[in-house]
Amino acid sequence: MKSFIETIRSIEVETPVDKIIGQLKQLITSGQLQPGDRLPAERLLAEKFGVGRSYVREAILKLEFYGLLKTNPQSGTYVSGLSIKVLDSIITDIIKFNKEDFNALLEARYYLELDAVKLAAERRTAQDLISLNEALLEYEAKVNANQNAVEEDMIFHICIAKASKNSVIESMILILIPDLIKSIVENKICGDNRGVLAIDEHRKILKAIQDQDIDAAENAVAAHLNDMFQISKAGFAAQKIVHGN
Repeated sequence: MKSFIETIRSIEVETPVDKIIGQLKQLITSGQLQPGDRLPAERLLAEKFGVGRSYVREAILKLEFYGLLKTNPQSGTYVSGLSIKVLDSIITDIIKFNKEDFNALLEARYYLELDAVKLAAERRTAQDLISLNEALLEYEAKVNANQNAVEEDMIFHICIAKASKNSVIESMILILIPDLIKSIVENKICGDNRGVLAIDEHRKILKAIQDQDIDAAENAVAAHLNDMFQISKAGFAAQKIVHGN
């Protein structure tokens, strides 16, 4: 018989994005938001939820990616035509997906970013280089001033994804990166000094993209994300031992 201590589960702390998705789910399943209804503007939603607009934008992006919301640049964001039962099921899966397997998310990010940077090195435009350089300088300024640079780190990686010119890779990275980077930095998973070390790594990635050197770009990202990848491998190895497979 299992000891009662083995039945205790860790407490899951919801992120603001999860809370927004959960509230939107409640509005949809209760019938207050129907398929085809238009959502209020981001600014108004942010005020009502009591969070920054970036959290609302991230929640909408995730729901758009899964086809639950549709955005028309001229008229706004709408609830998709899926049935309430289907919407309820998918939204539950999105929230569960974000926190269920941290090791799998780390691994997925690693391989997605390798693909993204190879395509970015091949396809980047002059504007992409400007955006990447601006993101790099903003990140360095925050780190050197000993300030939190989580958002600037996210922007640099998202700029790489945009430069890939592959909308599916970009969308998947947009879903994975915000929660992962926040978790990695806030929990100091890769150490206290990781931000300073990342400056030179970001520079190498940018130079490889600028030179359109696909191999160098892939190697630079692999080196940059190696700590994270090793944590993922160790996590999978530990799971294998626990489950005896």
